[in-house]
Amino acid sequence: MSENSLFVHDDHLGHALNPGFSGPGVGRSFHTIDADGLRFTGEMPAPNDGLTGEEPIDQGPILAVGDSYTYGDEVRDEEAWPAQLQRLTGRRVLNGGVTGYGFDQMVLRAEQLVARYRPSVVVASFITHDVQRAEMRRMWWRNKPWFVVENDQLVLKGVPVPKPGMTRVPRHIRGRLDTTLLSLPPILQHVFGYHVRVHRSGFGLEIAKRLVGRLAGLQAEHGIKVILMAQYPPDTWTNHWYLKHQRQLIEALLDCATAHGIATVDTYRRLATEPKPQDFYANAHMNARGNLAVASLLAVTLPTLVKQSLAKTDG
Repeated sequence: MSENSLFVHDDHLGHALNPGFSGPGVGRSFHTIDADGLRFTGEMPAPNDGLTGEEPIDQGPILAVGDSYTYGDEVRDEEAWPAQLQRLTGRRVLNGGVTGYGFDQMVLRAEQLVARYRPSVVVASFITHDVQRAEMRRMWWRNKPWFVVENDQLVLKGVPVPKPGMTRVPRHIRGRLDTTLLSLPPILQHVFGYHVRVHRSGFGLEIAKRLVGRLAGLQAEHGIKVILMAQYPPDTWTNHWYLKHQRQLIEALLDCATAHGIATVDTYRRLATEPKPQDFYANAHMNARGNLAVASLLAVTLPTLVKQSLAKTDG
């Protein structure tokens, strides 16, 4: 991929953000990637005594990981929810979200960034598509790592991740092909190699549940607070069948997180109380108002979640 691309190839993750990239994106969005490959969240906030307002917690930053909903597609840097959470809490928030990531890539990136930045809190945010992406070894022509279950253990496969062959095709031609292939049914996308499956449909939930256990191990090893947060695409509010499917999958995964001692946040009720939840979206992603709703929910919830986590640790 070229130096002018938002993404660069990554041997471990498949693709990552291009350090130093800056430029406009879809709609009103503008993307600024810092030298460490994180999306810019604004200048360092003023010192804060802690999330509770009463007692300080570890001085490490809050780390956000996830897909395009965490990264903030279709909005400016300062409008993504990690940047808005930083302003609301007064604590440093690192936006480690990457567009197109599956649940597997999100966990792998969390492990990398926790080791590098030593955060005190990790918010791992997902939509149901991310669970399905864990069934794939290629998405949108980008090769990715994947996990299999061998002898009842998760085993990482596909690393180092091969570079995608489409990088040799001029970008304007790739863009036209992307537009065409995105409009095709999934079965045809697989026929053309746009996506490549390694697991049967539905097995992603089993992989994701085991990856939640891996997040719990990360929490215990580093003495941090991991929060698993569910977000929802705009089709949630217009397709009742899709909503039912999402709720079943998300509740199963959040219940798994709770069983592993991981705190959870479900953004569904916050948006469901709105007369027109669709007003919180740009096109396929949340707009600035939607991201503010997510950040506000987190800002209000974090003190309780942190206290609960500390109490469990002390117990």
